[in-house]
Amino acid sequence: MSVEKEVVCRAAKGDGKAFASLYEEYFERIYRYLYLRLGNQSDAEDLTQEVFVKALEAIRGYKWRGLPFASWLFRIAHNLMVDLLRKRGKVTEEASEDIAAGGETDPAATAERNIEVARLMDNLEKLSPAQKEVLSLRFGAGLSIAEVARLLDKSPGTVKALQYNGIVALRKRLTGEKNRKWQERWRIF
Repeated sequence: MSVEKEVVCRAAKGDGKAFASLYEEYFERIYRYLYLRLGNQSDAEDLTQEVFVKALEAIRGYKWRGLPFASWLFRIAHNLMVDLLRKRGKVTEEASEDIAAGGETDPAATAERNIEVARLMDNLEKLSPAQKEVLSLRFGAGLSIAEVARLLDKSPGTVKALQYNGIVALRKRLTGEKNRKWQERWRIF
């Protein structure tokens, strides 16, 4: 029996310490996934907590099917995020308002970092929903291609293609923006 399966089984039987270790293991990955998708620190924190509340409520009925426990948690996270977005319409708050300084003490560096993250978030929103989902799970949540494929019920090849095309599209958008800004700046002079 794998270590993860053993911990999940203990948590399903009501072992609080086992559930706490699952919480510690997956909290950051779920948060990063939700933050990348929502672009709002407060919403991501709230939904991450809600994911684990729902997981705690439902863990007794969890059946091990050979899939990583993370797949189940990310499905809960995805469903809660979709519900939130449906209730609100679309999240319109700027990501830069909610980005933590990340330990940065220089206000100029913090502002520059926030602007870069806001640009990335804005350009992520312009990708197809499938590309956005794959990039969020791969780089936000740190899942492997195989884990993303299982979670989204897609082949690993499809996930790789979505990831590649998403990265290419992001690169084009970001370098295109920089070139336009550089050209505009030099037209002034």
